[in-house]
Formats: sequence, structure tokens, C-alpha cells
Amino acid sequence: MTTRRHIVCVIAMLCSCVLSVPVRAQQQEEPEDPENEKQIGLWLDQGISTGLSSNKSLDVEFYERFDEGASNLFEYFVQGGLAFRLRPWFTLIPIYRYQRFPGNPTIAYESRVQLNLTLSTARGPWRPTLRTLIEGRFVDNRPASARLRFRPGVEYTLPLRKALPPVLVVNNEFFIVAGYNPFANGGSSYTQNRFQVGVRLPIADSFSVRPYYLLQSVNLPSGWDTNEIFGISLAFRVPRKSKSSEAPNPEGP
Repeated sequence: MTTRRHIVCVIAMLCSCVLSVPVRAQQQEEPEDPENEKQIGLWLDQGISTGLSSNKSLDVEFYERFDEGASNLFEYFVQGGLAFRLRPWFTLIPIYRYQRFPGNPTIAYESRVQLNLTLSTARGPWRPTLRTLIEGRFVDNRPASARLRFRPGVEYTLPLRKALPPVLVVNNEFFIVAGYNPFANGGSSYTQNRFQVGVRLPIADSFSVRPYYLLQSVNLPSGWDTNEIFGISLAFRVPRKSKSSEAPNPEGP
């Protein structure tokens, strides 16, 4: 009789463990990536590039992103890096980014280190490009993770009789998570896709505006979710000072 009671107790314990697995898994469900857009969005960014030498510049960029019909500021960040133009067709930029997610109940901030490798060459009015981003993501209360981003694209200078003609910009970016993904996803390393088309409008040699349209598709456990985004990108370039202008003024400042 005692043996039967022991067997019944063991079976009961096993059953309780099995039944508790889905509950525990549900409690530990991964949160959604805080950079995912919801509904129609408005993305703004402002970039400043300061020339340090003929093949080197300091690049600083500010971003503000709104979703839910451009009514909710869900993400903003600043990033900076030193751009090295090692060849006319190859640029390397190590970057640090710090971003905040206001109103997100799960994640407040993220630090990110990136390595930007960009290949680009002109073929008449055409300029094919390939940007590769290697990212290390360090998110508030989440394990660190790595991600690869590949963005092939093309730029086409429109045949208009202007000193600074507009440039059509089209690209598509693929997001691949290498290894562990700390965010909810559809079970594939291919987690996100962004298709973008826009027109860069040079206002002057040192300033341009680029309105664009972007489709962001995110691979979630429920399937792919796609949202529309309208964006405006501002680019400022501070030219490098010539040696004559860098000479000290004998009359003082």
C-alpha cells in the first residue's frame, strides 16, 4: 500500500512539473523589440559631418521616431562615429549609439556599438551601394546580442539642368540576428526588412534634404507585420578648414 502511495505521489509530481512548463514559458515570453514601428510612422533625422582631413570626418546624427499615426514619440537616439574613407569606393565607420524608449514599460534604453562598412562607386548617373552594419546591442535588462544588417541599393542622379540635381535613392535592408535573440520573433534569424525610396534634394553644397517612404516588415511570432513610414532626413556638412584659415589671427579673436 505504501509503495502504491509513493508511485501515486511521483506521478502527481511529474504531472505538476509537466503542467507548469507552459505556464513558466508563458511567464518568460520574450518582449517585442522596442524599435518596432506601430501603424503609420514619422521618422526624422539630422546629420552633421565635419571634415577633419581629406579622407576623414566626424559624423554625428540625431534621430526622432514617432509611430501610431505620428502621434507617439516611441524612440529617439544620438550616434557618432569617425568615418575613414580608405578608398574612393570604401568607407569604414565605427559608431556608438545611445537611445531611449519613452513610454516603453519593459525597456528604457539601449547602448549599441556598430561597424559600418560601405561600398559605393559611380557609374555615370548611377551609383550602386552596399552598406553592411555589424551591431552589438546592449539593451536595458536584456542579454546582449549581435545583429547583421545588409543594405544594397542604388542612387540615380536625375537628368535635370541644375547645378545640384536631385538624386533618387532606393534600397532594401535585411536584418539577420546572429545567435541568441532576446526579443520575440518568428523563429527565424531573418527578423526584419526595410524597403526605402526617397529623393535627396541638395539645397547647397553643404546642406541637403531627403524626404522618403519606407516599409518596415518585422518577423513576429504571429507572422510578418508591415507598417508604413514617412521620413525626412537633413544632412549638414561642415567643410574642412584650409591651412591658411587655420593660421592664428595676430589681432586676436
